[in-house]
Order: sequence, then C-alpha cells, then structure tokens
Amino acid sequence: MIIRLARPLTAPIVIGHRGASGYRPEHTLAAYQLAIELGADYIEPDLVLTKDRVLVARHENALAIVNPTTGALIERTTNVIDHPEFAGRRKTKRIDGLFITGWFTEDFTLAELKTLRAVERIPQLRPKNTEYDGLYEIPTFQEVIDLAQAMSAQLGHTIGIYPETKHPTYFDSIGLSLEEPLVRTLRRNGYRSKSAPIFIQSFEVSNLKDLRTMTPVPLVQLINASGKPYDFVVSGDPRTYADLITPAGLAEVATYAQGIGPNKNLIVPRDSMNRLLPPTTLVNDAHTAGLLVHPFTGTVARSVIQVNLARLNNLRPSCEVIP
Repeated sequence: MIIRLARPLTAPIVIGHRGASGYRPEHTLAAYQLAIELGADYIEPDLVLTKDRVLVARHENALAIVNPTTGALIERTTNVIDHPEFAGRRKTKRIDGLFITGWFTEDFTLAELKTLRAVERIPQLRPKNTEYDGLYEIPTFQEVIDLAQAMSAQLGHTIGIYPETKHPTYFDSIGLSLEEPLVRTLRRNGYRSKSAPIFIQSFEVSNLKDLRTMTPVPLVQLINASGKPYDFVVSGDPRTYADLITPAGLAEVATYAQGIGPNKNLIVPRDSMNRLLPPTTLVNDAHTAGLLVHPFTGTVARSVIQVNLARLNNLRPSCEVIP
C-alpha cells in the first residue's frame, strides 16, 4: 500500500544513493535498510536484467570485470569469480561503446544469481565494507520495493524509491527491454500516479520518453558533466549533455520529465585545486523550466570538504568528517 509522502516535493529530499554505501556493500538490502535508518527519504537502486528478465539491483550488469589478457581482477560487485561452475560464463561484450570482459547479469538466471554474494566494489575507498563481503544476496527490484514499503509501515511515513535504468540501449540491443518489466513491477506495487513516491532516472533520453508513454510516475533526466547520452551516440544525434542544460534543452526535457539529475559540478564548479567556484545558473534555469533539481552525488571527501570549509569565511579547517 502506498501512503502519503513524508515531505512535500518543494522541500529538499535525501536520497540513499545505492543505499548507505559508505557503511555496507552497495545495492544490498542491508545498505538500503541502513540508509533508511540514517534518515533517507528515498533509496536508489540501479536496475539491470537477468537472463529470465527479472530486474535486480547492481551498479552495472557486469558482476566482475577482468583483464581480457591476464584475467586479473579489475572490479567486482559479487563473488562470481570464486564460483568455478560459472567460469565458462566469462565473456567479452561491447557495452555503451566499451569492450568489457567479465561476467554479466543477463547471462544468469535469477536462481543462479541468488547463489552469489555481494562484495565491496571499491575496497580501496571503503575498506571497512569488506568485513561484509559474502554476507548478502543480490536483491531483486521487488525485494527493494518490499523493504521500502515495510519500513514505511514501521516508521509511519513513506520511504520512496528512486530506480535508475542502466544501459537501456544495450539491453534493447540484446532483446531485454528494461521498460516493460519496470512498469509492470511498479503497477503491481501501486506506483501508478504522478504523486507516487518514486522517481525513475536515466542518463539516456529515448527510454525516458518511452516511459513517459507507459507510466505517469515522475521521471528524472540524469546529466553528466561531459559527453552525451549513449542513445544519442547510436542514433547519430549531435547533441551533448551540455545541450540538454541550455534553456532550450531544459524546455525539451520538461516535456517528458519532472526533473533533472545533474552532476553537482554543473551547479557549483571546482577549479584544479578542488576549490569551489561561483555557482552556475543551472538551478534557476531548471526551475524556470518547471523542473526539479536532484544533483548527484554527495560523498565524503575529507580533503575537499576541509579545503572549502577553510575557504568559507576564511575559516581554518576545524571539522572532521567521519565516514
């Protein structure tokens, strides 16, 4: 059951990006639950598909990435590399223009993925999270929704969900559309109106336009600090992300989305020393176009925070951020 929003949409909201990923391995139910306990209004799962078309929460569809020549591990979010029964699933694929060697969600059924366990993706940045390696399953999108709704009932206010569709053009190219199972899951769970506690986000444009015809729930156009949406690359559209944040670009975004999710450096740029520069007009421009602004991503970066605390009112750095 969907209950009313805890806050009006005119107030700032706190989004648990990939869950409380500074404290638990990202995109696990434990990370999402801790984010809620720490005060998140929304939890944010990245969504990819399994071979049997089930939406699961992973930062990428790559479960582990290795060097194609040496087999040395480059990055992983699961322990698939430790499962000899899946050694033959290793493949090299071209995803959004990049060749990647590893294991991929779309080559596994949900039952097979459930035999794997999550691990910390960036151990050099979050070493304490490795204490939880191997403890948590890969959650389905349905399980993430179940958690949000259970915690909403427990806390007495609504916890929203903020899913991101990952690599929609790639998944379309292999016959696994993200949009249909996403919309079916949302309808089944009561997310059917523009006031539902959900935002769907994407770095691509065409899949958001498709979603606009399929569901009334709020959509958010993600905007990188450089480059262009991959669907523009494929279609030959010459526009870049920079074009999307011009007044004309924002007016077009407003025809299919309720907000933008810009890289925070597009709002408050930084110089080569990581010092904050005067803000741009992006927030005002977006609001003029009738769009919400949900920048990404606020992270703990002690050196950057201390530099800018020192710069603010010429104060000496006297605060320490505890990750």
